[in-house]
Amino acid sequence: MPAQLPYAAVTEIFTRLRAERPEPEGELEHVNAYTLLVAVALSAQATDKGVNRATRALFAEVDTPQKMLALGEERLVEHIRTIGLYRNKARNVMKLSRILVDEHGGAVPSSRAALSALPGVGRKTANVVLNMWWKMPAMAVDTHVFRVSNRTGLAPGKDVVAVERALEDVIPAEFALHAHHWLILHGRYTCLARKPRCADCAIADICAFEEKTA
Repeated sequence: MPAQLPYAAVTEIFTRLRAERPEPEGELEHVNAYTLLVAVALSAQATDKGVNRATRALFAEVDTPQKMLALGEERLVEHIRTIGLYRNKARNVMKLSRILVDEHGGAVPSSRAALSALPGVGRKTANVVLNMWWKMPAMAVDTHVFRVSNRTGLAPGKDVVAVERALEDVIPAEFALHAHHWLILHGRYTCLARKPRCADCAIADICAFEEKTA
């Protein structure tokens, strides 16, 4: 595990990532906070593109927890059966929809604790919703963020919580809102898992990764 990069290097990394994507956006399609929550919950162990293909027709018909409950679990399954673990995910979506109606007046809560308490919604999903919908500088650590943070020396950590806390500690405030998306997109398109595209990387000269590709 590489050593933590100094502040000046961290600042330069995000300066360059911002220059590449001044206004980064998440790639999950949604129309409101509820559909975003459902989309993120469905995206576990699935690609954003795959989730989008499955939810376009669903979200055209269902955009509130009340409508989801009226739709029913079996019809939800029909929409999302191309997504991995669709049976379990459908069950969780129905459960969280019921809780939203019964305990939150049909609204999606805006606290990490309340979101994380929903079935099928862990800390990462809660942070994505907080960041994308309420514009909070929450750091959702998925496989891309975890890989980039450790490879580069930006925020080394043995688990996702350690990396999340390290990122929150080292990222300068001016970059905090979009840092989550910059790191995800960098990991998705440049710092690939099997063969990172180091020759095309904007931060290769700062990165602490020793096994850079040509």
